[in-house]
Amino acid sequence: MIGGLYAITRETDDTAQLLREVSAALNGGAGVVQYRDKSGDAARQHEQASELLMLCQRHAVPLIINDSLRLADLVGADGVHLGCDDGAVREARIILGAQRIIGVSCYQSLELALAAQVAGADYVAFGSFYPSTTKPDAPRADLALLQHASGVLQLPIVAIGGITPDNAEPLIEAGADVIAVIDALFGAPDIQATARRFAELFIAETED
Repeated sequence: MIGGLYAITRETDDTAQLLREVSAALNGGAGVVQYRDKSGDAARQHEQASELLMLCQRHAVPLIINDSLRLADLVGADGVHLGCDDGAVREARIILGAQRIIGVSCYQSLELALAAQVAGADYVAFGSFYPSTTKPDAPRADLALLQHASGVLQLPIVAIGGITPDNAEPLIEAGADVIAVIDALFGAPDIQATARRFAELFIAETED
């Protein structure tokens, strides 16, 4: 089961800086880390994913690999996140086994999420909920989708896309179990403090 702040890394060739940033996010309360690197540099991806896995293990936090089932299997990561073109859930389950985490991007589609649940996914992600610098042209999802999905899905629901500590609360109230963030976290002047602000939103929701 995953929950809370889902920290997605920014692409960089500076592995030491990457580890410092993720360490700060973990110290601030991130509950999941996703390694995202679209460079195509296999050696760099292997090195960074391996280093991140050791860091996450020290914090008892799962490391998810974005898009690459091969890399997730190669480094022994805790799971993989699949987009619409990244392979089937059943294939990933065969390769990774029963215990590792498989997440699926479902964009604005409850139908995709229901299909992913039937196929054996461990969580689904919807978005983009707000304008996103990572994917500025992404179609927009809305709160009604979260409200509907939370009533029919038995999986953790991830919200993604332009989310900040100031606009995340309505998403959590509408049914998001997890908030996935890139720039609002790793672009912040104080990553640890920003991670703590996100994490505290879930504490407050539990107490209400």
